[in-house]
Amino acid sequence: MRLLVGLMAMASLLAGCGSPPWNNPYPDQQAGGKILYGAFTERPKHLDPVRSYSAPEYAFLAQIYEPPLQYHFLKRPYTLVPLTAEASPEAVHLDADGRLLPQGVDPERIAVSEYLIRIRPGIRYQPHPAFAKGADGAYLYHALSRNEIARLDTLADLPKTDTRELTAEDYVYQIKRLAAPWLHSPIAGLMGEHILGFEEFSERLQDVAPASGSGERAFVDLRPLDFPGVEVVDRYSYKVRLEGPYPQFVYWLAMPFFSPMPWEAEALTNQPGMRANNITLDWYPVGTGPFMLAENNPNMRMVLARNPNFHGEAYPSEGMPGDREAGLLADAGQPLPFIDRAVYSLEKESIPYWNKFLQGYYDSSGISSDAFDQAVQFDAAGQAGLTEEMRAKGIGLRTAVETSVWYMGFNMEDELIGGDSERARLLRRAISIAVDFGEYISIFANGRGMEGQGPVPPGIFGHRDGEAGINPYVFDWQRGRPRRKAIDEAKALLTQAGYRDGRDPATGRPLSIYYEAMDAGPDGKARLNWIRKQFAKLGIELIVRATDFNRFQEKMRKGTAQVFMWGWNADYPDPENFFFLLYGPNRKTAGGENAANYANPEFDRLFEAMKNLPDGAERQAIIDRMTEIVRRDAPWSFGFYPESYSLRHQWVANVKPNLMANNTLKYLRLEPDLRERMRAEWNPPILWPVFGIVAVLVMGAVPAVVIARRRERSAAL
Repeated sequence: MRLLVGLMAMASLLAGCGSPPWNNPYPDQQAGGKILYGAFTERPKHLDPVRSYSAPEYAFLAQIYEPPLQYHFLKRPYTLVPLTAEASPEAVHLDADGRLLPQGVDPERIAVSEYLIRIRPGIRYQPHPAFAKGADGAYLYHALSRNEIARLDTLADLPKTDTRELTAEDYVYQIKRLAAPWLHSPIAGLMGEHILGFEEFSERLQDVAPASGSGERAFVDLRPLDFPGVEVVDRYSYKVRLEGPYPQFVYWLAMPFFSPMPWEAEALTNQPGMRANNITLDWYPVGTGPFMLAENNPNMRMVLARNPNFHGEAYPSEGMPGDREAGLLADAGQPLPFIDRAVYSLEKESIPYWNKFLQGYYDSSGISSDAFDQAVQFDAAGQAGLTEEMRAKGIGLRTAVETSVWYMGFNMEDELIGGDSERARLLRRAISIAVDFGEYISIFANGRGMEGQGPVPPGIFGHRDGEAGINPYVFDWQRGRPRRKAIDEAKALLTQAGYRDGRDPATGRPLSIYYEAMDAGPDGKARLNWIRKQFAKLGIELIVRATDFNRFQEKMRKGTAQVFMWGWNADYPDPENFFFLLYGPNRKTAGGENAANYANPEFDRLFEAMKNLPDGAERQAIIDRMTEIVRRDAPWSFGFYPESYSLRHQWVANVKPNLMANNTLKYLRLEPDLRERMRAEWNPPILWPVFGIVAVLVMGAVPAVVIARRRERSAAL
């Protein structure tokens, strides 16, 4: 009994006020700190901005590196604003003789577009061993011996750190790295089409820095190498020169590819033996941003910590209508960042991730299909809202239509489904009506999406909403919303195409169409069955050719696919980034991204005129005509625009989806005390199992005690 009473007293003390929940996965000393807690599900592969090109990597990279421009956090449409630059640069146009051309000149006369970028002085890098110097002014760690390098486990084994000021030369150095063939930048091919002398410079680098027999490549200082596409003007200014006009280039200046790279970082990490110890720029980034990578353990945890050398930035003072009412301007003018650390834990399974969010141990979360019904409910008008359980916890929901498009593509080089004949055009339109992507969104995306009406998604200039924006070949406007045409209209189109009841007139058998699939697993099988049923509405036999992604890519490059599903995420918020997917010279069979291999001379001429125009009435009129052409020709069934749903706890402020910006961590503000109270309330210790076990033990011991007492008495007698 004394044991039972003691255990109960200890449990009461542990459950006392102010104690953290027993199941808290974080150290007690972090309680009350300005620490954001989140999770990542996919290990980042590249943290070197020359190579990184994925959202999981940008979630870390964009908080560390600073390109010259960024997207305004609150304004829509997406607006570029200076980050390290003093202002957004404007192009100066030159003719073939180097003479200055006036604004608004015919793009055909432009030989070179020149951008002058001026960066703000006084910006400094995070503390890093690459900058450390000895008393003699020499770098401490740029000439380590093989034995010294062999003893290194992490970058922290180099104890001395220092910093220096950001200069224009660092930006030029990074652009030169984009051309380095051994770094395999994913945008090298694209930049080779635009930056003056890029390809020639890349070929020179191959000769300057051949690989050694071991595969390692010694440090190559790119600073003294001339490159006509970039030039250091002075300590804080540099120029970028492009071949011809390319107004979309300014958007690239907001991407990590064009972040600064100090040469000292490469000099340190490119020493022989460093790669074997995983001490590389892919593992240890070095930047000027508000955060730096304090822990890189992608099999468990990634930690970002406040950069003590951050130059400072203020929270935006302007936004959109409704932002002030939503509390998004409450911190206007306040210094950034608001948090000290961000701790991201690896979560491979969606259910543990979701449960920890509900317990308050993650500050935000997406919504998996398994948890969707628990989190979201739709009203009679089809609007998404939170369930009572979520509202009771004070959880907030944010939704946003992504700057992406998923579509069903038809190979325009195929003899049956492709070409510009009226027969093939009517066949593609009939299929576009029959494949009900509204149903697809409901079944496979929990309603998270909008049916596509054209190539350009919402939020991008050129997209039209309402009745003016519907695809009249597939939808009718009824009661204030688009309604997919009846299947009878699709069958009528099929009859006009010569395929009555979906039968091939040459054989009398059902028309057979091949669908290229790379879906795998239970969900993939369900999607494929659904697609078969859509074609079956027309009497068409859909033959699925399942394959892996590499084989699928090969079929697309060779043009042997017939019908397929494809998607595209915007690199930058400009209609050119979507219409180029249908531009004839950009065909997949010619090495481009036009997966449908669509080519229409009028469309191509309009694209070439549209891509260099500023946003305005003239550009909108051209976009409307281009959209009409592709709706009529139907190289795509326009599928849907995905919609993102995200949840956040009530203690997280300044949350607004920004589908272009990746560096939004600095804007988030926390209420740690509220978080601690809610965690304690939601995770009370469950003591009855402890008491039950102790009671069972005590009750089990009672007979033994009674027997022992009897034996003692009998022995005494």
